[in-house]
Amino acid sequence: MTHWFFGLYQRLVLHRPTSWLLLIAAISIAAAFGLRGFHLDASSESLVLEHDKALEYYRGIAREYGGSDFLVVTYTPRDAALFSRAALTQLDALHQDLQAVPEVASVYSALDVPLLFSPPTSFSSLAQGYRTLRSDDVDLSLARQEFLEENPIYKGLLASRDGNTTALLLQLARDEEYFRLLNRRDDLIIESAKADDPAVEAELAEARKAYSAYNTQRQARQAEMIAEVRSILDRHRQHADMFLGGVPMIATDTIAYVRSDLETFGIGVLVFILVSLLVIFRQPRWAALSLACCAIASLWLSGWLGFVGWKVTVISSNYLSLMLIITMSITIHLIVRFRELQQQHPGQSQDWLVNETVRHMARPSIYMILTTMVGFGSLALSDIRPVEDFGWMMTIGIGGALALCYLLFPAFLKQLKPVPVIEGRDLTGKLTHFFAVTTERFHRPLLLVALVLVAVSVAGMSRLTVENRFIDYFQEDTEIHQGMMLIDRKLGGTTPLDIIIDAPAEHLASASGQGGEDPFADPFADPFEKPAAEADPFADPFAADGFSGNGFSNDAFEEGAVEKNPLEDAYWYTPLRLKKLVEIQNWLDDMPEVGKVLSLATTYEAAEKLNGQPLNYVQLMLLSSFIPADLRKQMVSPYLSDDGNQVRIMARIIDSDPDLKRDELLKRVEAGLVENFDLAPDQVHLTGAMVLYNNLLQSLFDSQIKTMGLVFCAIFAMLVILIRSLPLALISMGPSLVSAGMVLGLMGWIGLPLDLMTITIAAITVGIAVDDTIHYVHRFREEFPQDQNYICAMHRCHASIGKAMYYTSITIIVGFSILALSNFNPTVYFGLLTGLAMLMALLCNLTLLPALLVTFKPKIPALN
Repeated sequence: MTHWFFGLYQRLVLHRPTSWLLLIAAISIAAAFGLRGFHLDASSESLVLEHDKALEYYRGIAREYGGSDFLVVTYTPRDAALFSRAALTQLDALHQDLQAVPEVASVYSALDVPLLFSPPTSFSSLAQGYRTLRSDDVDLSLARQEFLEENPIYKGLLASRDGNTTALLLQLARDEEYFRLLNRRDDLIIESAKADDPAVEAELAEARKAYSAYNTQRQARQAEMIAEVRSILDRHRQHADMFLGGVPMIATDTIAYVRSDLETFGIGVLVFILVSLLVIFRQPRWAALSLACCAIASLWLSGWLGFVGWKVTVISSNYLSLMLIITMSITIHLIVRFRELQQQHPGQSQDWLVNETVRHMARPSIYMILTTMVGFGSLALSDIRPVEDFGWMMTIGIGGALALCYLLFPAFLKQLKPVPVIEGRDLTGKLTHFFAVTTERFHRPLLLVALVLVAVSVAGMSRLTVENRFIDYFQEDTEIHQGMMLIDRKLGGTTPLDIIIDAPAEHLASASGQGGEDPFADPFADPFEKPAAEADPFADPFAADGFSGNGFSNDAFEEGAVEKNPLEDAYWYTPLRLKKLVEIQNWLDDMPEVGKVLSLATTYEAAEKLNGQPLNYVQLMLLSSFIPADLRKQMVSPYLSDDGNQVRIMARIIDSDPDLKRDELLKRVEAGLVENFDLAPDQVHLTGAMVLYNNLLQSLFDSQIKTMGLVFCAIFAMLVILIRSLPLALISMGPSLVSAGMVLGLMGWIGLPLDLMTITIAAITVGIAVDDTIHYVHRFREEFPQDQNYICAMHRCHASIGKAMYYTSITIIVGFSILALSNFNPTVYFGLLTGLAMLMALLCNLTLLPALLVTFKPKIPALN
C-alpha cells in the first residue's frame, strides 16, 4: 500500500476502530431491513432472452392461438382398472375438486372428450350432443380400445399406452394484469433499443419495477395455489398414485429448493467452516472473525439486492456461496499474515501487528479483487438479464467484501489483546514443504505432466455439450422427478415445441387482393387435386362413399348451412395439403426424441377413420360446419389460424431422453421440413419453450466462450500492470488456464453438460486460481530480494503464503462438501465443482506456478 494512501487509511480507519464497528453495525441493521424486499425468481421470464426475436414471435403465436399456464396431474388408480366405473367415479370426484380451485379456469381430462369410436359415430351427430366416459350407457371396454388404439387424438395423450394412467390438464386463469405489465415492459424494451431516449429509459425502469413487484405477488399466489392443489391430491391418494407437473409447478418447486438450500445448507456450510477454522487456528477469535466477515458481507449484499429490487434467479442462486469463498479467502490471508508477524515479532503491540498486517496484505488483496471483478464483470456483458444482474451483483458484492474485511478486521482486533499463537502438529507446513521439495526436484517433469493434462483437458473440453434438462435438476427419489419422468415416458413428453407453417408468400399475396384469382371460380375446386371432371359430375356427394353412414347426414344444407364457410379460401384446409400435414406428423413421430404430436392432421385422421375412406373437399367444408364450438376449441382452433393460412403442429419433446441434443434436434427438424416436404424456409417457424430455452443456452454458451478469451486478456493486461513484468505475467496465467481447462475437461469426459447452473464454473475457477496466483507471486516478490535465489524464495513462500492458500482451499472444500447432500442437483454440482476448482487451483499454484518460476527464472521486479 502506497505511503500516502496508507497514511490516509491509518488516520480514517486504524485510529477509529470503535467508530467503524458502530458504523458496520448500523449498516448491517439497515441491510437486515432490506431483506424484506429480497425475493427469488424461477419464472419462465427469468430464463429467456429479453431481446430474442423468437420470444416476440412466441408471444404473437400465443395471442393468435390462445395460451395460458397449465398444470398436469397424472392419475394411476390403485384398486381398480382405469377404464372401470369405480375408477372413473373417483377420477370425476378429483376432477370436481380441482375445478373448485379459484385459480383453475378449467379442468380437461378423458372424462370430457367425445367418444368417437366406441362405437363409431358421425361428426354430424356431434352438433346434437355426444357421449363421454361420464355417460351411463358407454361400453367401457370399447372406450378403453378407443383411448389406447382407435382414436389418433387421444392415444398416448389422455391415456398411457398400457392403459393404466391418465392425465388431467388444469388450465389456469389468465392473469390479464400480468400480461399487460409484461407487454408494456417488452414494448418499452424494443422502443429503448431503437432510440436512446432518456424519457423512454425512465419509463422502462418504472415498467420493470411494476412488473417485478406484480410478478412477486403472482408467484406467491401461485405457490399458494399449487399447495392447495397438492392438498387436494393428498385427499385422493388412497385411490390412486398421482404426480403433479407443469411449468408453474417446476418454477415454484425450484424456488422452494433454492430457498431451502440457502437456509439449510447455508447454516450447514457455516458450521462446517467454523469447525474447520477452529481445527486450523485452534483459537475461537479467528473463527469468529472469519465468520463475522463472511456473514456481514453476505448480509450487506442480500440487503442491497432487496433495496434495489434485484431478484435472485436460478443462475445467480449461488451468489452467497461465492461471497463466502471470496470473503473467506481475504480473511484467512489476513489472519495467516497476522500470526506470522506475531511469531516473527513476539514483543510487538497489537496495534503494530494490525497495522503491518493490513499494510502488507492490502496490495495483493486489491489486485485479487480487481482481477475477480474482471471475471464477473464479463457476465455483465451478456444479453441475458439474469446473467447480467449476476455479474453486477457479484462485482458490487466482492468490492463490498474487500472494504468490509479491511474495516472489520483491524477494528475487531484492536479491541482485543494479543494472545500467543497456538501451534499444534504443523501438518500444513509439512504438506506445503512436500510440495516445495517435489517442485525443486521434479520441476521439469512437472511441466511435462502439466502439458499432458492440458492435452487431456482440451480433448475433454471438445466433448462438452450445452444442454439443460430440468428433470436432471432433481434427485430420482423426489416427487417432482418421478412426476416429470411419468409424463415424459407415458403421456407424450414434457417440453413443448410448436412448429408453425405458413402458406406460401404468393398465396398470401393473392388472398390479400394482390393476386388475380378468378372471382367466379368454383370455391370447392382444389387446384392441387384431380379436377372434379374426372369424377362423375352428377354423383351425390352425400352418397354412401361420402359421410352418409359414418359421417355426415343429408341435412347439411338446412337453415344456416348455406352461409359462406370462412375456410373456403384457406390454403391448408384441403385434402391434399392435409395429407401433407399427416406425412409431416408421421415424420415427426418417427423421431425418438419426439413424444406426442398433435395438429389438424390428427383431427383429419380421426375423421377419415370414421368415414372409412379419404375425405373430399366438400366433406371437409361440411366437417368444419358440423363440429360444435366447444369441440372446435379442442380439435381445430389450437392448430389452424382463423383464415386457414397457417397451421400449428404441437409436439412434446421427451426431456428425459439421455441422447437428446436440443440444438441439433431443432436444426434437424427445420432443415428436414424444408428439404423433405417442399416448403420454403420462410414458411417454417419453430417456437415454444424448447426453442426459447435452447436460445438462452446457446447465447449463454457463446457469450461465455467469447468473453472467456476477453477475460483472460483483461486479466493478463492487469497482471502486466500490477506485476510490471511481461514474462512474470505470462507465467502467472499458467495456473488459471490449466485449472479452468482441467475442470471443464473433466466435465466433458464424465458427460456433465454445461447448463444454466454449471456454465459459470469456468469464470469461478479462473477467479479462484488467479486469487491464489496473485498472493503467491506478490509474496515471491517480497522474498526473492533476500538472497536472489529462486529455490529458497520458493521454499519460504510455501512455508508462509502456501499455508494461507491451503487453509482457504481446505476450509472451502470441507464446507462445501455438505452441499452434496442436497436434493437439488445444481446445488450438488456447484458444491462438487467448486471444491474441485479449489483443489485444482491449490495444486497448480503450489506446483506448476513455482515450477515455472524455477525453470524459466524470470526477472523479478522489486516491490516499492
